[in-house]
Amino acid sequence: MEKMGATEPNLEFLEEKKRARNPLVPVGALITAGVLTAGLISFRQGNSQLGQKLMRARVVVQGATVALMVGTAYYYGGNPWRSR
Repeated sequence: MEKMGATEPNLEFLEEKKRARNPLVPVGALITAGVLTAGLISFRQGNSQLGQKLMRARVVVQGATVALMVGTAYYYGGNPWRSR
């Protein structure tokens, strides 16, 4: 009679290949946070025109950071648009 759990489970599906990390992604995140902070401070001080420009700049920087992440994934063989 065979005991439960006597066979080794096949855990190949849990193995994950090492992810490639782009060192520029954290820099983009910090720039996004900095521009967001500057925009919020300028709004609070009453300079709404500068605040609006900084908020638009934040959107641009955030989009560039996301594009960098997607580009890195695509370059290293991961297709971000196809599920596994």
